[in-house]
Amino acid sequence: MCGIVGYIGGEQAAPFLLTGLQKLEYRGYDSAGVAVYNGTGIHVVKSKGRLSVLDGILQGGEKLPGVVGIGHTRWATHGAPSDVNSHPQVSDGGKFAVVHNGIIENYLELKNHLLRRGIEFVSDTDTEVVAQLLEYYYRGDVLEAISRVTARVEGSYALGIICADCPEKVFAVRKDSPLIVGLGQGENFIASDIPAILSKTRDICRLHDKEIAVLEKDGVQFFNSDMELVEKPVERVQWDVAAAEKGGYEHFMMKEICEQPEALRKTISPRIREGKIVLDDMKLTKEQIEKINKVFIVACGTSYHVGVVAKYAFEKLLKVPMEVDVASEFRYREPILDENTLVIIISQSGETADTLAALREAKKRGARVLSIVNVVGSTIANESDDVLYTWAGPEIAVASTKAYSTQLAVIYLIVLYMAQELGHSPQAEMEAYLEDLQRLPDLAAACLADKKTIQYFASKYFNARDMYFIGRNVDYAASLEASLKLKEISYIHSEAYTGGELKHGPISLLEDGTLVIAICTYGRLFDKMMSNVREVKARGAVVLGITTRDKEESLSQQTDYQFCIPKITDFMLPSLSIIPLQLFAYYVASMKGCDIDKPRNLAKSVTVE
Repeated sequence: MCGIVGYIGGEQAAPFLLTGLQKLEYRGYDSAGVAVYNGTGIHVVKSKGRLSVLDGILQGGEKLPGVVGIGHTRWATHGAPSDVNSHPQVSDGGKFAVVHNGIIENYLELKNHLLRRGIEFVSDTDTEVVAQLLEYYYRGDVLEAISRVTARVEGSYALGIICADCPEKVFAVRKDSPLIVGLGQGENFIASDIPAILSKTRDICRLHDKEIAVLEKDGVQFFNSDMELVEKPVERVQWDVAAAEKGGYEHFMMKEICEQPEALRKTISPRIREGKIVLDDMKLTKEQIEKINKVFIVACGTSYHVGVVAKYAFEKLLKVPMEVDVASEFRYREPILDENTLVIIISQSGETADTLAALREAKKRGARVLSIVNVVGSTIANESDDVLYTWAGPEIAVASTKAYSTQLAVIYLIVLYMAQELGHSPQAEMEAYLEDLQRLPDLAAACLADKKTIQYFASKYFNARDMYFIGRNVDYAASLEASLKLKEISYIHSEAYTGGELKHGPISLLEDGTLVIAICTYGRLFDKMMSNVREVKARGAVVLGITTRDKEESLSQQTDYQFCIPKITDFMLPSLSIIPLQLFAYYVASMKGCDIDKPRNLAKSVTVE
């Protein structure tokens, strides 16, 4: 969940480490630190708080000379945020410094084993156990020590390691937590994500589970868990450096909201050819589609909300039962799967820990797995039977926006592709669906054109204590994501309910002035939603209504404020209705002075369960 960066080369390491960590601040953290070999030993400097604190201590890196080092931004799991619990963690004898993403699940057992042998610990972290174990097993061969440690530890880890006895090398190993190696000229790098090293190189190798990388100034070697040399393919990063920069926007989140029309275009356009959906990466045949008797969508957070929308689309067009599961619960409820079950895994990073565990559970039970991810070569992509990439480009802000939009677009492509293969829908109906799908990027741009209306509304209610979102059918699905966006970045308590559920309890929460946002785009249930709006208005609520343009007049008679979106196929409506609500969350958080791109307690890539 945190940031790792490492360097070996001919330049000073500390300035690069600090710069690389700055590019990873979006991942969420509460402390930061670096370790550099300074010619006589490993020198560690770390501090609680923002990276700017560490940068000030090191004066931009000038106070820590050396050409080999590792750095880290920590998000606390074991032990409170503090200087001593920050990474890097150092072994008792000072030979090893370690940075770590993930969780060592059996750390307490290992720690007690080492304590009984007289090894002293200074932190509360599970990471210090790794550093101490490395020195405990070290007999002059660092690779052997790493191999023995990885055989003992249980859980997830991405590790960057330096050893005082081997100052000409940086070591890296991973399991269930992402780590890449960057290849340069006379210098090489490790990082937990591409933006950290993009200013130096576009050539990367992705470590797979239990693989070890040994970096030297002029080359890199890779070993498998049997300590055999392996060849790794080199991937060329295609997206522009500017894609990981703000490009004139105050925040990444606003930039990414505004990038949605183009992201949708890149996701959709190449996959529609001559009036047909063509999914080149999909190996699922027509015969296999015909045998599918049930579909599961398994995901977390925003991606889970994509799944809620997908349920309506799948059951409407394919007449196949679908369940949507929170990934962290899926494998603990004994799901009933077989070879005719399709499990769709959705993850922006392709490394989400609980989603990856759910994928492995599904495969163990015989299901076919199709994944929707953004990161090429990620673990979830590699372990799936089929993978469809969103091609959204980098998403830096913690609160996901264009990932949600492009994941929804891929869902529409999958549903329509299967309907096309099965011939379930009349030709005219399929043509109408495809036309709307191709219009989606332009319609999204139209929703963004009216930002000032939402900004004005946010200025009136940014001090609200509670907010409630209501909707029915796909509008309820959209309300879940809208509520999440608001609470993630503004810290305002919000909840989402189906309109019909109000009388079963939630309406008791309403009082004079309570803000209710009613999503009323689903035409078949518009009149019922108007009844729900009247219910909340009767209890003193202030209501913002969102509907399609053909219902604007009817909505204005019932609500205090209105925002209208273009009309589109029912199951695609959440792709448009979410845009004003993303903007609303952004403007509310901005007016409250919140740290929008790095909200408290959250991380971009959740690589621990």
